[in-house]
Amino acid sequence: MNNRLLRFTKFSKVFFGISLSIIFIGIIFNFIFGTQLDIQFRGGSYIRYSYVGDVDQNDLTDLIQDNTKENITVSYSTDMLSNTENKQAYTARVEFAGNKAITTEQQQSLTKALQKAYPDASFKVQESSAIQSTMGFKFLMKCLAAVAIACLLMVLYVTIRFRRIGGLSAGVMALVALFHDVAMIYFMYVIFQMPIDSNFIAVVLMILGYSLNDTIVIYDRVREERRRLGAKEEIGYVFDLSATKVMKRTICTSITTLIAIGTVLVVSLVFNIDSVTSFALPMMIGVVSGCYSSICIAGPLWVIWQRHKKKVGKK
Repeated sequence: MNNRLLRFTKFSKVFFGISLSIIFIGIIFNFIFGTQLDIQFRGGSYIRYSYVGDVDQNDLTDLIQDNTKENITVSYSTDMLSNTENKQAYTARVEFAGNKAITTEQQQSLTKALQKAYPDASFKVQESSAIQSTMGFKFLMKCLAAVAIACLLMVLYVTIRFRRIGGLSAGVMALVALFHDVAMIYFMYVIFQMPIDSNFIAVVLMILGYSLNDTIVIYDRVREERRRLGAKEEIGYVFDLSATKVMKRTICTSITTLIAIGTVLVVSLVFNIDSVTSFALPMMIGVVSGCYSSICIAGPLWVIWQRHKKKVGKK
């Protein structure tokens, strides 16, 4: 086993350097591009129209802009479930600049203009929403609070379950790994200039669970190996041996998950389904980050803590 042992703790500084470099690059991009919030969080208005047939998207965008006072952003996607008379169905999401709600009269006027310009396209209002800026901010705070509570409960669980191998240190380092994964997902949104919406919160919560599961598997193996080898065995060797034994399982699980999510991402890109793309792409980044942080961040940091604790105990 020694010949095949993967020395994760030996290259811990390299792993830390990689993560810090990515975070530093993400901070630079954050200063350059800033953080874009969806209207769910910053407030504002949007209307989602459904229509059928081939309509020039540039002309449609110009028509919508000509019939509104505010600046707009229009995103298009293919509706795979609503084909009518062998005509492809589409959706157009019109987002209005600012955080003020549009009036009912403005919405009706715009709808009539679209129906008049494209009588054969069957333009219909599929969904409309107006969110006040204060309500959007409160919703964002509640979502962040949900993430914080989830993190604390996860760390508490790890601390209690692995108290025999230093429960507090295991819990704290698991929390550091979770923060690492959240940062990777956040910077991915910044770099790709994707607005942070409810998908971001969903992805973060899912990756927190995924990452923590990997960490728990490793900690559980560490507990077993330490019981088998004895408390006198060097803690770095115990962790390297444990991580090596679970590496195959972790990689296979991650690859299987990536294939499934990657398939969904490809379909969303082919059919221009933005709502699915904004979920699948961060999920893939999160899965990779969660696998990496469990083995290369949480584990080596836990070993450093245990070594420091042992040195202090000898004094």
